[in-house]
Amino acid sequence: MIPLPHSSFTVTVEAGPGTAHLHIAGALDYDTSDELAQRADQCLTSHADLRELHLDCAELTLCDSMGISTFLAIRRKTTARDIRLHLDNAPPFLERVLTTTGVRTLFTQAHDSQLHEEPLVGPSTSPFIPRPHGAPAPDSSA
Repeated sequence: MIPLPHSSFTVTVEAGPGTAHLHIAGALDYDTSDELAQRADQCLTSHADLRELHLDCAELTLCDSMGISTFLAIRRKTTARDIRLHLDNAPPFLERVLTTTGVRTLFTQAHDSQLHEEPLVGPSTSPFIPRPHGAPAPDSSA
């Protein structure tokens, strides 16, 4: 069996007073998500004055379920440290995945002025609400 070539993936960091920007380029997936998690952890531990962490997704080409899981893990860590996490320049495919899964509101964007304080668990704002197989659709005529 011939292994598939690994797509290029990079995370570059720019840090300033109270803020850090992680520029993500390439495919964020099972094979590359550890690199993003490690870079985010480095920012969180090496910048004591960090108030805002920006994940710039402008050059993101793919994001699988492990990538979404990594974003959520980073959010849990930033929330625990009272750091605002921004998910900036999300490409349309990423916006669709985040919205469909109901997690888009957990991340602020560069232009947002307030931190979203939505719980990680609870009622979903997703347009897709799973129901048991064979269960009737909710009555929307009421």
